[in-house]
Amino acid sequence: MAVIEVEALTRHYRSRKGLVRRRTTSVEALRGVDFAIEEGELFGLLGPNGAGKTTTIKILTTLLLPTSGSARVAGFDPARQAREVRRRIGYVFGGDRGLYERLNGLDNLRYFADLYRVPGATKRRRIEELLELVGLTGRERERVETYSRGMRQRLHIARGLLHDPAILFLDEPTIGLDPVGALELRTTIGSLRDAGKTILLTTHYMFEADALCDRLAVIADGRIVATGTARQLKQVVTDRTVIEVETFGGVEEAHLEQLRQLSGVKGVATDARDQAQMLLIQAAAGAELVQQILGRLDGVQVGKVFTREPTLEDAYVELIKAV
Repeated sequence: MAVIEVEALTRHYRSRKGLVRRRTTSVEALRGVDFAIEEGELFGLLGPNGAGKTTTIKILTTLLLPTSGSARVAGFDPARQAREVRRRIGYVFGGDRGLYERLNGLDNLRYFADLYRVPGATKRRRIEELLELVGLTGRERERVETYSRGMRQRLHIARGLLHDPAILFLDEPTIGLDPVGALELRTTIGSLRDAGKTILLTTHYMFEADALCDRLAVIADGRIVATGTARQLKQVVTDRTVIEVETFGGVEEAHLEQLRQLSGVKGVATDARDQAQMLLIQAAAGAELVQQILGRLDGVQVGKVFTREPTLEDAYVELIKAV
């Protein structure tokens, strides 16, 4: 049974520019988005900045009206039955907003429990359960301003679960977290899925989506370009291998163009990592190209070179390039 259904959803933004001769421009944030999420499913929505991820979530959480199309959340229309939708959802977003820093964690949860109209008879027990779930038991009487970003994000999740919603929206919840904090938060998200919550997750971290999500949708330029499991999405690059070349300065567009012209090369991308620049070269499976690649990098200082199987990130990049 689909808990969330989106059909032909569009959203246009209008803005006015110019000081003297003002003109109105229209931006299409969503251009006919379609997808459905089953009960108890952890569904990932992937896409570059400006692709329409947050706009989609804001429409589904009643914070924004669509221009056209339809959406159903737990059987209700977010545009016309906002109160019914809000009773059944929790919304958690990345960043430091949404908490009162001068209050401690416990008082934050007490305050939001009152806003959610959690019955007084169950409020204390509910807060204790959530503090245990997100790993903040023993730290709840400390001011939020002393919390790390990871602790704040876990408190965000506890806040979003106070009224025990069946559906949870997580908008880039691990953004900006250190590796340990992000790992702890992913563990919490996985436990929520195991508890039967239906979750819509947006993230820029492909390994995170691969590890957590039951199914995924890739959105680009306001349109859904692919849906399926991580394994299904990887099918677009299964006929390839990826050669990673670590370089230190000196890589110019001319070098990249020479690599693209090599027989068997299907794509070349770059990725900055620490002090190095990684060249990510997609090649036909079985092609022996390392020596030819190094020959095209004349004058470039090269570090490690290794070959690996394609990942969800490689498939994602390929899907986005096709738009």
